[in-house]
Amino acid sequence: MSQRLDVHPTHPQPRILQAVAKVLKSGGLVVYPSDTTYAIACEVGNKSALDRLVALRRLKDGHQFSLACQNLSELGTYARVENTDFRLLKRNTPGAFTFILNASRETPKRLVNPKKRTVGLRVPDHPIAQGLLEAVGAPLITTTMRLPDAEACMQDPHEIFTQLRTQIDLVLDGGIGGTEESTVVDLTGEAPDIVRQGVGQLL
Repeated sequence: MSQRLDVHPTHPQPRILQAVAKVLKSGGLVVYPSDTTYAIACEVGNKSALDRLVALRRLKDGHQFSLACQNLSELGTYARVENTDFRLLKRNTPGAFTFILNASRETPKRLVNPKKRTVGLRVPDHPIAQGLLEAVGAPLITTTMRLPDAEACMQDPHEIFTQLRTQIDLVLDGGIGGTEESTVVDLTGEAPDIVRQGVGQLL
């Protein structure tokens, strides 16, 4: 049965975050607030949860998935980064960015763009998102909470829960969310390339 949990927007209660982490670790889909929009996440190692996420968002083959990480310490596991790029990442994380990086051999194939061999990295600057990642103790597969064919992201957690309660397991309600997505920066070329300008302003 799907559920909606209220959480304090700036000081999220640890017991609630632990309850949400338990849902994720059992293969659930969770909608949570980030520093840009509401997002939907699942555990990295759970294929069935990822399949459900793909079906919900109607994502096409070759979709560039992103990993939400608490900090850059997990970077070496999932991506290959040059020193100059690492300095840029350090300046701009946590923040409203998704960085496209060359995937490492350890990155699960289902997360890697099959043509470009890349993976997205996200370090959100939001207390609820950060608290949830700490409670899980590992990165999460994450994508914007936007319904297929919709022009805008879903802002209202009550609306998300009402509309999607049969397709998701939990909505973490931190209040009305934003509508502007992250800035996407491709770091796989000779110079950083802003693929999509969003909330984040690159330093």
